[in-house]
Amino acid sequence: MTPDQMRDASLLELFSLEAEAQTQVLSAGLLALERNPTQADQLEACMRAAHSLKGAARIVGVDAGVSVAHVMEDCLVSAQEGRLYLLPEHIDALLQGTDFLMRIATPGSANVGPQDIEAYVELMARLLAPATPGASPVPPPVAPPPMAELQLQLQAPSSEPAAEPNPETLLPEAPAESVAAPVRKGSRLTEGGERVLRVTAERLNSLLDLSSKSLVETQRLKPYLANLQRLKRMQNNSLRALESLNVHLKEHALSLEAQEALEDARRLLAESQQLLAEKTAELDEFGWQASQRAQVLYDTALACRMRPFADVLAGQVRMVRDLGRSLGKQVRLEIEGEKTHVDRDVLEKLEAPLTHLLRNAVDHGIEPPDQRLLAGKPAEGLIRLRASHQAGLLVLELTDDGHGVDLDRLRQNIIERQLSPAETAAQLSEEELLTFLFLPGFSLRDKVTEVSGRGVGLDAVQHMVRQLRGAVVLEQTAGEGSRFHLEVPLTLSVVRSLVVEVGGEAYAFPLAHIERMCDLAPEDIVQVEGRQHFWHEGRHVGLVAASQLLQRPAAQGSQQTLKVVVIRERDAVYGVAVERFIGERTLVVLPLDDRLGKIQDISAGALLDDGSVVLIVDVEDMLRSVDKLLNTGRLERIARHDRPQAEAARKRILVVDDSLTVRELQRKLLLNRGYDVAVAVDGMDGWNALRSEDFDLLITDIDMPRMDGIELVTLLRRDNRLQSLPVMVVSYKDREEDRRRGLDAGADYYLAKASFHDDALLDAVVELIGGARA
Repeated sequence: MTPDQMRDASLLELFSLEAEAQTQVLSAGLLALERNPTQADQLEACMRAAHSLKGAARIVGVDAGVSVAHVMEDCLVSAQEGRLYLLPEHIDALLQGTDFLMRIATPGSANVGPQDIEAYVELMARLLAPATPGASPVPPPVAPPPMAELQLQLQAPSSEPAAEPNPETLLPEAPAESVAAPVRKGSRLTEGGERVLRVTAERLNSLLDLSSKSLVETQRLKPYLANLQRLKRMQNNSLRALESLNVHLKEHALSLEAQEALEDARRLLAESQQLLAEKTAELDEFGWQASQRAQVLYDTALACRMRPFADVLAGQVRMVRDLGRSLGKQVRLEIEGEKTHVDRDVLEKLEAPLTHLLRNAVDHGIEPPDQRLLAGKPAEGLIRLRASHQAGLLVLELTDDGHGVDLDRLRQNIIERQLSPAETAAQLSEEELLTFLFLPGFSLRDKVTEVSGRGVGLDAVQHMVRQLRGAVVLEQTAGEGSRFHLEVPLTLSVVRSLVVEVGGEAYAFPLAHIERMCDLAPEDIVQVEGRQHFWHEGRHVGLVAASQLLQRPAAQGSQQTLKVVVIRERDAVYGVAVERFIGERTLVVLPLDDRLGKIQDISAGALLDDGSVVLIVDVEDMLRSVDKLLNTGRLERIARHDRPQAEAARKRILVVDDSLTVRELQRKLLLNRGYDVAVAVDGMDGWNALRSEDFDLLITDIDMPRMDGIELVTLLRRDNRLQSLPVMVVSYKDREEDRRRGLDAGADYYLAKASFHDDALLDAVVELIGGARA
């Protein structure tokens, strides 16, 4: 606080501020003492904190605080003097006293009644009974004692006070629903003497919005500077042209007035060029300085939203320790990267999923001490949480050294819940099995406890991480532990995106959801089950037009390749065809007006460097739109009119066969001969392809599901547009009546698969339509 604020504040407010700082010292010190009860520096720090709180409580007349702090100080002094060896039950009691002190000092928190204080003082007296003068100190225990009745009296981990704010940033307002963060009033002084003020989140967002707009506005000077440079070059060319004209006119006799007018024109043009050069240089310098100041302003405003990752960890170490004790386990949490800075909004939304994962690691991962010792592990389990920055993302790795996931039990659980047939479940890989753990309502626990068993933990984690536009992956090693890998954006205010053009307008795809970008040649697009696909990383990926999804007019370009953005959300992968890649941009997210409601496939807006508006795509919503179009059969094919002229001259053949082997064999044979080949999996698929695209030849099987080859040929011959299309039937049925049946239906050529070989098929194709080139 400032001196003026300290004069205005009440003693209770000052006591609350001191209690907040001292209880943090106590919590950290006591957890360290639990691992090493004779650590002198931690004993000294905890004793001083308890002593300071006792004095502060006495000054403000809070007798309950005096009583609690006094017995805590007695316990710590006894440990300092060697009359008492701190056992886990002593640490439990001291942590309970820390919670009591914080509740006593925090206005509006749950009250601590006199009976609670009396019970606590009596409990501490029983624990300190062996530490009377003359008594010998308690020897160090070989193994942790069983849980005492004190454990039932421990307060919830949420009573742990929040960590100190970052001194270099403004202190954002704590969320109303946060129980862990006590109410702070007024401003504060950091350890370095700097003032830390509280501002509302709305005001901070407004500041960031204004700073981002000012940054964009400075970029609009660039086109003006470019035009001035162009004008400067035009004037320079004009002056040279005038000089050249003057040279030519010297051969002719000019009047004095004409010579003076020509000289005046040269002089005025030279002066205007000099003035333009000076003003252009001044504007260029002004634009550079303005952009630098706007960038610094934006970076500073953005930094105000950034807080150290340690802020979300308040109470997590204590929570892990207390939960482990309640389950009869010894667990320790180690944290790396506490100073990693993350956006305030991201931190607030990370607290719940991290708590879920930590509780899951303690309950499901870490084994009881006796099992760990039998497995050759130390009795104390270790959970390690590491935070770091990688490529504009916050990367969290949560590992434990427990027993990992029992894959056989998981597979049996999947079968019992009828989530997969036994035959399929037996063939699932480890990665596929682990994905079932993220399903709603799925749990490996047979009974519901206070900690787990309801199947909402990992499902909730995945849901909350997706809301942050992030991803979570689980890996495990049997007998050695599990590893959760989380990736979320550092900030929700800024998103790194790929900006593309669709229907003459700019749209942005967040990079976190982009698998890759690629240029597809027309021959790379194949027809599978009535839809267009292309080959990507060993699998067929569906191809959709961004113009249809975003309801924009399709471009009539002449590009030789198709620009495709491959997007992924969990197991769903699709290629989205766009008109042009504009480039990668870091965009400041501008929320859409609430009155617009939810706009399909769009999450927010942003401004590009030139001030134009770009809409940010909601990838998850877009994938739902693709599924809807597929289910309703309204997915449009992407036209191939933009193929190169040389490729357009290649003859196209449609191969229809329900056998993948036969279908691929025929396709490769024809491709190697130079033909352009599309495939269909049955007669219905082939009929849809014939109606939507142009072909020079149809090669079809007879026995196929949904629609056989005879029906397909019959429909084709009844269609006015397709009735002249050459048709070849390739079938296992080589009887004369089968051959006659195919030819009677309208086939031009009948080839039996029993006598099928490479030359026979290719010779028949050449006989029907000639070579691959027109």
